[in-house]
Amino acid sequence: MRPLQDQGRPHRKPAMTRLLLLLLTLASSCRCCPDRCLCSSGTVRCQDLDLDAVPRSLPANTTSLFVTGNRISHIDEASFPARLDKLTDLYLSGNEMERVEAGTFRNLPNLARLDLSDNRILDFSDRALPDDSKLKLLNLSGSLHNHSLTDKVLRFFFRENLLQLTTLDLSHNDLLILPDGVFTALSSLATLNLGNSSLITIQNGTLPPLRDLDLRDNDLKDLPHATIAEFSLNPGLRVQLTGNPWRCSCFIDDLVMWLKSSAQVVDSDNLTCADPEAMRNRPLLEVPPSQLKCSDDMEGVLETSYVFLGLVLALIGVIFLLVLYLNRKGIKKWIYNIRDACRDHMEGYHYRYEINSDPRLANLSINSDV
Repeated sequence: MRPLQDQGRPHRKPAMTRLLLLLLTLASSCRCCPDRCLCSSGTVRCQDLDLDAVPRSLPANTTSLFVTGNRISHIDEASFPARLDKLTDLYLSGNEMERVEAGTFRNLPNLARLDLSDNRILDFSDRALPDDSKLKLLNLSGSLHNHSLTDKVLRFFFRENLLQLTTLDLSHNDLLILPDGVFTALSSLATLNLGNSSLITIQNGTLPPLRDLDLRDNDLKDLPHATIAEFSLNPGLRVQLTGNPWRCSCFIDDLVMWLKSSAQVVDSDNLTCADPEAMRNRPLLEVPPSQLKCSDDMEGVLETSYVFLGLVLALIGVIFLLVLYLNRKGIKKWIYNIRDACRDHMEGYHYRYEINSDPRLANLSINSDV
């Protein structure tokens, strides 16, 4: 007869086996903190690790992910293979990133804040974000360095899947001119940062109704009348315009009047003239309307016009003289013919005058006619 401890062993062995299998299953399904990354309370930090891709295995409870300062040239659907329902904040700045491909954020259904600043984005797929995107903040500061590709990179804004986007940062980019209607589909956009983006003008109809607009440190010399009128129709708008090279001429008259009559420009006291030289660094609010003239410009235009007219007339004169020179023999013959014809005509008049002045020749002429 077996001892009691021997009788119980066959019963414990299957239980231990099942427990081990369960632990192995849990271990295989567990998504632990990626190698060399730091994880704490739903936040994963994989910063300055010289990574060339986003870590594939991330904890399921991740709410904020920092993958910054690496060498990730592009992200696509394989960058986030597992669904992360709790992830709301994603930071991918400073990765020298060039492409954001279709389906990249498909498994991040609750992504609300996306930071792609300080990259070199050349292509951003219009299907990178899901159709029901919950994105509220997008940072593309310092990521668009080729103004000829601006239309291509920003085309994803035209899709109507960013209805919850409220804050957009496009500062420190090489934009020059915004594409027509680029923000039309962003119906909830309230804060737009376009500071230090080399903008030379802001056309009316380009911007949606905003609450805060940052246009500091661009290359704006004036604002079109239609753009100022559009801003005036949105009394809740707050605009920043410091750091632009304003040209204090007749073209800026509407801007000065707007600054004096409206409180929408929060830094109006800091706006100064950059041109002409005589008015440099003078506050716009202190420039009297009588000095906002374009006389110097008009004089320059008139002087240029006079020079051009003189050159045209000189060219016509040269052509005329050249034609005369090439046809000198024919012109000489034509002049001689006219001279002979005039001489014969004058001799006829002279002969008739002599006849009429002598009564004897007059009677003779009459009798001969009879």
